[in-house]
Amino acid sequence: MIWLWCNRVQGVQHTFGLLFRKNYASKKTLPVLTLFTKDPCPLCDEAKEVLKPLKNRFILQEVDITLPENSAWYDRYKFDIPVFHLNGQFLMMHKVNFSKLEKNLKKLEQQNN
Repeated sequence: MIWLWCNRVQGVQHTFGLLFRKNYASKKTLPVLTLFTKDPCPLCDEAKEVLKPLKNRFILQEVDITLPENSAWYDRYKFDIPVFHLNGQFLMMHKVNFSKLEKNLKKLEQQNN
């Protein structure tokens, strides 16, 4: 009886493992859009609103340049926020260039297919 129960548990675990791997493999990794910001930043808030139609095509990561660990970013961008990097590469500053972002997202999506 115990042997039968153990085999059933192993079968269920194997099935779930295959389903998990299939679902995980089918999902593409989204690019990371990094927003260099500070609090308060009305221009950054406005930029985030402009980004909403594309929000399912990237992961938004915010970096507060006023934190001590981000002092290098503060020195570099203190007069230019909002600043955006896409996958670690500079993309735009001061405001969202929607067409430029969409073009770069399409390029990354094509590379992942």
